[in-house]
Amino acid sequence: MKSSKSGSEKNRSLSDHVLTLHQRLVRALSLGIKCYDKKGRKWQCTDVETQGLAVRAMSAFLNCISSELSRHLLVKDSISDMLVALEGILESGNMTVLSTAADLTAKLVDLLGTSVPQYRISVLVLPLSHLLSSNRLPLTVPCAIALNRILLKLMPGRLERHKEIWEAVEKTNAISSIICALQDYTYGIQPVEYFTEMASLLRVILWWWPPARYHIWNNAKFIARLESLCVNPDPSITTSVLQLYSALALCGIGAMKLLENGETFLPIMVHCMQSQQQRHVRIAAFKLSLYLVRSAEACCKTIGSFGEPIVGAIIDAMNGWRSLSSEKVPADQVPLVVEACRLALITRWEGKHHSYFWKLGIDRVLLDLLLNNFSSKLNQPLIQCQFEELIAAARKGLYVDGLLIVRPYIWDILGWLVTHCGESFSFNLHENGRYLNVLIACACSLAVDSIHKGRHLSHEGFPNASEHEPVSRAVLLMIFSPCKNIASQARHFLSEALIQDGKDRLEVILNYLKSVAKDDFRMTDSLRIIISLMGLEFYLSVLQYQNFIIRSEVLETLSCLTKRCLSGDIQVRRSSITQHLHDTSYARTCCWVNMDEWEGGNIVLFYSLQVLAELMKYWCFTCNHLETIISSHTHRMELENSQLQILVDRLQEICNNNSLSPGLRWYAAYGLNFLGFYGFPGELGKRIGNARDETELADLQLVLPDGQSLTVHSVILMVRCPSLLPPKEKSFLDRSGQLQDEEQPRRKIRQEVHLSSHVDNRALIKLLGYVYTGFFWADNSLIKQLKMLLRSCNLQSLLKMLNRKRPKWGAFIPNCDFTPALGPAGYPSSDIVLKAKATDCMHWSCSVCLLSTPHVHAHKIILWASCDYLQALFQSGMQDSHSQSIEVPVCWEALTKLIRWFYSGELPKPHYDCLWNNINIEEQLQLVQAYVELSWLSEFWFLEDVRKDSINVILSCLKSNHDLSSKTLQLAADLTQHEIVEAAVNYITPLYPQMRDSGDLEVLDEKLRDVIRAAYVHFSQECHYGSD
Repeated sequence: MKSSKSGSEKNRSLSDHVLTLHQRLVRALSLGIKCYDKKGRKWQCTDVETQGLAVRAMSAFLNCISSELSRHLLVKDSISDMLVALEGILESGNMTVLSTAADLTAKLVDLLGTSVPQYRISVLVLPLSHLLSSNRLPLTVPCAIALNRILLKLMPGRLERHKEIWEAVEKTNAISSIICALQDYTYGIQPVEYFTEMASLLRVILWWWPPARYHIWNNAKFIARLESLCVNPDPSITTSVLQLYSALALCGIGAMKLLENGETFLPIMVHCMQSQQQRHVRIAAFKLSLYLVRSAEACCKTIGSFGEPIVGAIIDAMNGWRSLSSEKVPADQVPLVVEACRLALITRWEGKHHSYFWKLGIDRVLLDLLLNNFSSKLNQPLIQCQFEELIAAARKGLYVDGLLIVRPYIWDILGWLVTHCGESFSFNLHENGRYLNVLIACACSLAVDSIHKGRHLSHEGFPNASEHEPVSRAVLLMIFSPCKNIASQARHFLSEALIQDGKDRLEVILNYLKSVAKDDFRMTDSLRIIISLMGLEFYLSVLQYQNFIIRSEVLETLSCLTKRCLSGDIQVRRSSITQHLHDTSYARTCCWVNMDEWEGGNIVLFYSLQVLAELMKYWCFTCNHLETIISSHTHRMELENSQLQILVDRLQEICNNNSLSPGLRWYAAYGLNFLGFYGFPGELGKRIGNARDETELADLQLVLPDGQSLTVHSVILMVRCPSLLPPKEKSFLDRSGQLQDEEQPRRKIRQEVHLSSHVDNRALIKLLGYVYTGFFWADNSLIKQLKMLLRSCNLQSLLKMLNRKRPKWGAFIPNCDFTPALGPAGYPSSDIVLKAKATDCMHWSCSVCLLSTPHVHAHKIILWASCDYLQALFQSGMQDSHSQSIEVPVCWEALTKLIRWFYSGELPKPHYDCLWNNINIEEQLQLVQAYVELSWLSEFWFLEDVRKDSINVILSCLKSNHDLSSKTLQLAADLTQHEIVEAAVNYITPLYPQMRDSGDLEVLDEKLRDVIRAAYVHFSQECHYGSD
């Protein structure tokens, strides 16, 4: 026990009463705290009376300590001693004092507040977690409360503390104890506080430790019990269950599990959103809904059957305050309105829910939120007001203090609505478009104001800073809206607002962007550069400024800006400049896929490409580019060192980069459309393109009216352009309808397809180039013929590119993907069977042939195009080149992954998610084995890309679970995969003593054990020298 000094300096500012209680505390604690093995101090007294005395002394002392006094040196020393005592008392098991000790812990944590991380309070997590399993109601509630307080105050914290707490939770099976307590809860018999505190504790654990989520979503019985509890008459229980669901939905798999049971789960959630529910219940339900719609797939499942009631609940929450006869949103209604606005951002995905928003008057709701119940302030009905007066009144209201917190949401919601409204959207359904027109006018005014702010946007604390980007973005989406009425109205209001000092403002923007493109960018300028890029698009949309912009050096500026973004010099996420999109829950998510925004993570790059594409559109129309610049491939060679050729190469690089977002790639392709390039070049397209002139494996001949013919491969056309195929035939069935034996050779018959006289030969060749590669170049002389051919072939995505249509927001990339040929549609054109290694435990049957071993019906031309080994085999002329099957010496799991790579260009990779972390090591090893075998096979088949990807997957697996290393090591060594062996040895080396003593290394042969032993000796020597 530390001696308690009582010098005047140390005791200054403490009252006599506090000093007296402190002396009693010191005496009480000295009865139990003793030195322990020279490593510190421990509470070693098991006497109940002594423990009770210490607890009472601690309680009395804390009762007279304020938050300010807790920072006093003497008090801080006493708190450290109290933690030692509480740890020992909570571990003692004396039931008479445990409840009081747990209450005291919660009181201590509340007192310390944000200074909790300064103390070793995490040592209390283990004993408190252990006590949760006592099943004693008077004890579990205070323990749950104390743990809640500790975890909330300690997080976020250091990684070491996270690990320490999680180990304590796992060691005591705290999650199982909480689940049992909640599952066995009986309303009316056990107090409500018991349920809410236990549910709150579980929610905190799920929030901070993703591994805990598996134990919840994998427990169907517990999920069902939560559903029954959610309809409890006590709103605090309902709120607790909704919050628990929200924490579970942080896991993508957990969210999908909830949505799989949507028929019972979703009606409960929607019911909790309704206006008859208490406000905190509705807020919890809106938050849960928001967590469930993190991806387009999840959003589709959520609103698929319940879209209208969900949208109705959103509108009611956004608009309900108007029934209170208030001129603005009451303070107590603001949290509900904000949560409803956040959920209304589901408009970023297209779907039927958009029609529900318009049907329920979202335009009026947004306008009233923006202008504080604007419609009620008018002297006459909106439709009777003079439009000019209406606009003037609205613009004036913009600068009156309103509910600024919702304004960014208003503009984002409006932007998404006009983006997905469709060409047939009618104003007549919405008060003649008055509400929407007023919103458009207001948005244009604010957006132009943002441009005029210029350099002031870089200053922190600038008024309404959070509104500038959302409103400018909304206007940009308006002028590009598929609805011509909305686009023309936006351009009209925008041109009116830009007319004053327009050219001078434009020159400021151009000069600023030029300086940024050279090397003058600071993160504090992020907002300004975004507004400047959008401002440039605004000016470009106004006819009178287009020629001025085209004659400037902006093309080179944008090209340099794009280069800097691609090199990583400029990286700006939208959430970094828009506070309303900053959501702390996103950092806690796991197992979610396809969460990235369509425009990507760097919006400077996105807007640069968007402006660049629009600029090229107007520039090319002005210059008649295809005739004067790139009228033929010969002329293209002259551009090799020109700025334009550099730009083309850069845009093609973006189109070809699968790691970039669809929006970035679409706008790069859109810009290239104006230079005669169409489609998306890719690695798989390049490989398949090599097969375009291959004739030995061709099974189809396209015959033109003039007698010319082109040999092609039916499997390629089946996937990419089925309109050119002849009528389907059942080539896998004999005349009796029986399955054919794949061991019997089948003679390849080349069928002929006679084409119409309207088909242009050159256009057909270009089309086939696109079918094989996904990309082609054409000059203006072929566009008309190509369009005619594409209409008959129903290739809509390519037709839109030829028509130079602006990319639709959210559009998928039409990549080359031949995996559909692996299904029933591709069986008739299959001419090779790949057989995997047979295993005793796998029973196999095929719906296509009589083979009983694991196999895949494939296509020689696909394999020929991607594998030099198989290409040489098929062209060798030897007996094997005519074989109908190939024995592939890998397991079935490896073969399916290899086939996927052949047909899609992507090697399937595991998700290191909750499911992966909770399957047993044998299942993990089975997956790793497939990649080890692929790495081995790739060396013989000359598939370097497959080998690199396989090794990367293996290394990631070993990193996620070191226990895999020893078994993977032996597997890799047997297949002479030295790179994998070396990596596995590196993971095992630091653990060599433990693995040696536990016998885990006995599964390895003696040579490998010697390698690990030698590596450990070297490792120990390096550690020794490093410490010196």
